[in-house]
Amino acid sequence: MLVSRNFLICLTGLPASGKTTFAKTLKLILEKRLTDLSIQIIDPDIIRHTMTPNKFDYNLEPIVRERNITNISAELNKGKVVISDDLNYYSSMRHDLKILAESFNINFIIIYISTPFETCLKWNKKRGKPIPDEIIGKIHEKFDDFGKYKWDYPEIKIDLSRIKDLNREIEVLLDKLIKKLSVSQNKLKVVKGSENPLKRDNQNLDKITRICVGKLLQNPKLMSLKKKIIKTRKIFVKLHKNQALKELDIATTFIKYLEKSLAIEISDELN
Repeated sequence: MLVSRNFLICLTGLPASGKTTFAKTLKLILEKRLTDLSIQIIDPDIIRHTMTPNKFDYNLEPIVRERNITNISAELNKGKVVISDDLNYYSSMRHDLKILAESFNINFIIIYISTPFETCLKWNKKRGKPIPDEIIGKIHEKFDDFGKYKWDYPEIKIDLSRIKDLNREIEVLLDKLIKKLSVSQNKLKVVKGSENPLKRDNQNLDKITRICVGKLLQNPKLMSLKKKIIKTRKIFVKLHKNQALKELDIATTFIKYLEKSLAIEISDELN
């Protein structure tokens, strides 16, 4: 079974979790299986090393992120399958890649390298600690969980500390993945006259947050904050537009955002 289009694979996981090893093995197997496609790994560590050799500078990460997206876009534009070998620990990072894939009208696949934190520290030590343990710890604490958004869910989750034969494991995973890719090629374009799911999700986002604001402003105690609440709702909608936030999570996420932004407790006001 052949896949006729290129696609974008987003690897995500902690530092020293084995992402690069996985990416290189995946590339070799993909090249054997999909002989009509060219596979390219984009590793932002190369960008980091060019900017600050032998040192991880957290302050430079926005620049690294921007250049990384540019490099991925350039390879996709050549028609290549791209494997993003990066941490991608924030959902916003994964979302940037999703939007990029959508701009090329290609499939977007998240693969989560779920190697445990303690194992990552051990593997990092064996490598001579190229990344300070405290950095790995910070990323572990900030790692965004999956499932908050409809699109943000791994097609594959794999703990490399439990794998004895990586080649064989990837072969099995690819059987399922390639089959899914082949089936989903015809689903990439929105059929004329059909409802765009993303448009519907954005409408729900706007509608539900408006309802929340309406209920909140029924409380006289909150009327003095009316302008701030309305302004914060607009910011929230703008930030979460096109992210396919689950309908059941919209109200809860919005209220938490309001509480944090306005430094007040209002959760009970909707009950």
